[in-house]
Amino acid sequence: MIMKKTSLNADVKDKIIAKYLEKDSKKLQPKSSDINVLLNRIEINKKNESRKKVLFSTAASAGLVIFGLIIF
Repeated sequence: MIMKKTSLNADVKDKIIAKYLEKDSKKLQPKSSDINVLLNRIEINKKNESRKKVLFSTAASAGLVIFGLIIF
């Protein structure tokens, strides 16, 4: 019975070690990225941020106007 427990523990340890070894082998592959894709992503992010700023400013101004009309 003791032999079975140690063999089961060894199997569990082997499975755990195998998980980490598989992940390490994936990290060794070099990644490449196209500079144009990255630059386009930056431009799109800038446009989205400016749109969000304008939308927020519009919503805040409208809220102030409505709040002012309700009070007066």
